[in-house]
Amino acid sequence: MARAPRYAAGRARALGLATRGTTAPHRLRRVDRWLTAVHGERLRTADGPPLVVDLGYGASPVTTVELLGRLQEVRADVTVVGLEIDRARVDAAADAVRPGLSFRHGGFELAGLRPLVVRALNVLRQYERQAALQAWDTLRAGLAPGGLLVEGTCDEIGRRASWVALDASGPRTLTLAAHLPTLDRPAALAERLPKALIHDNVPGQPVHALLEALDASWDRAAPFAAYGPRARWTAACSALEWPQAGPVRHRCGELTVPWESVAPL
Repeated sequence: MARAPRYAAGRARALGLATRGTTAPHRLRRVDRWLTAVHGERLRTADGPPLVVDLGYGASPVTTVELLGRLQEVRADVTVVGLEIDRARVDAAADAVRPGLSFRHGGFELAGLRPLVVRALNVLRQYERQAALQAWDTLRAGLAPGGLLVEGTCDEIGRRASWVALDASGPRTLTLAAHLPTLDRPAALAERLPKALIHDNVPGQPVHALLEALDASWDRAAPFAAYGPRARWTAACSALEWPQAGPVRHRCGELTVPWESVAPL
């Protein structure tokens, strides 16, 4: 039986566990670019200044600062709040506070906020699977109407990543993203699957079948390698016999598929 989620001590009773805190500049640029391109309209059409929460930003607020800058290109009056369950990290982020950006102590309960968007990257990998799914439910319940949760993981410098987009009804899409010049083959993305899928990369499960199909399509697209890794990835994804969710962003090193096509059996 999965252990019940633990509450950190403190007046806010923040829900969750502290992460390792590892972070680096531009580590989350791929998910940020996808967020602004695919879901920018959600921010642009919001009534009043949209609120975005960056959950578990780590030992440095650098990626939260970057998130604000990227979102401001879409909506100048956006407000970003970085939430950390480690109070020392909140204190350390004081120098980064600026108009539109603040930091608070909090966890999956979102410190009582009702954000339009929550970005939670590299937060749930340390959890047991059932606890991670419970965190999904808690986070979705805290969203504002029409809100979006983006939860996933990436490597230490952001070259390989995957994330799930969720709304009030549940998970909607899975996105795989890579820095194509350093990608040997698509199966290498398996180690960066989100917690909800990483244990299902085994024969008989849909996500395993997706990665196998993408690898096979990558092999068939080998002649395009002469034109560069982007051309090969684009050809492989375009020829992939698998449902895909739009907008298509193959040239950005992304592949997005409907959640129901990879959901664990």
